[in-house]
Amino acid sequence: MEKYDVKKAHKQLYSPPKGAFAVVEVPEFRYLAVDGKGDPNTADAYAEAVAALYGTAYTLKFASKRTLGRDFVVAPMEGLWRADDPAVFLTREKSAWEWTMMIGQPEWITEEMVVAAAGEAAAKHPNPAFEHLRLVAFTEGLCVQTLHIGSYDAETPVLQRLHEHYLPYNKLTFNGDHHEIYLSDARRTAPAKLRTILRQPVKPVE
Repeated sequence: MEKYDVKKAHKQLYSPPKGAFAVVEVPEFRYLAVDGKGDPNTADAYAEAVAALYGTAYTLKFASKRTLGRDFVVAPMEGLWRADDPAVFLTREKSAWEWTMMIGQPEWITEEMVVAAAGEAAAKHPNPAFEHLRLVAFTEGLCVQTLHIGSYDAETPVLQRLHEHYLPYNKLTFNGDHHEIYLSDARRTAPAKLRTILRQPVKPVE
């Protein structure tokens, strides 16, 4: 049985260059998702969301293999980040951040499978985030992305270069939430070695 791995199936989208920006077209993807607000380092809601997502994702993986004979690699954690004032991302005012944490799902995973898996995972390790977990699908379309290696707080110069130089120079503007894809496990990786894809949906300036 060949495992589906989104990072291999869509290699161009999961292996951007380090230190340079790449323009990509992102098709529709489906995700387990939980919304929240607050500092990801200290907010209980964030830790609960991550736990619910991983618990459901691994339960889905095992259920898919057992009942459908289709196995897959659990996709990396991803996050959509937004705020009333986008400047708080550059100033790192984290209490004002709003987020949607997500884990990508293969196209054959159904709403019914998600409900069953979330219920099973919640029974083992209950937390409030399970009540808000859902399956979503969306298409980001035209995006600019790069690979950042280092701590999350060291992203600011990269984002400033993207926002203040690359986008204006290329006559592009924002067209969606700031998107991060976490290729490293922060629990087991030194901050200086964290690998994170920084992605920004864009559109031409009219």
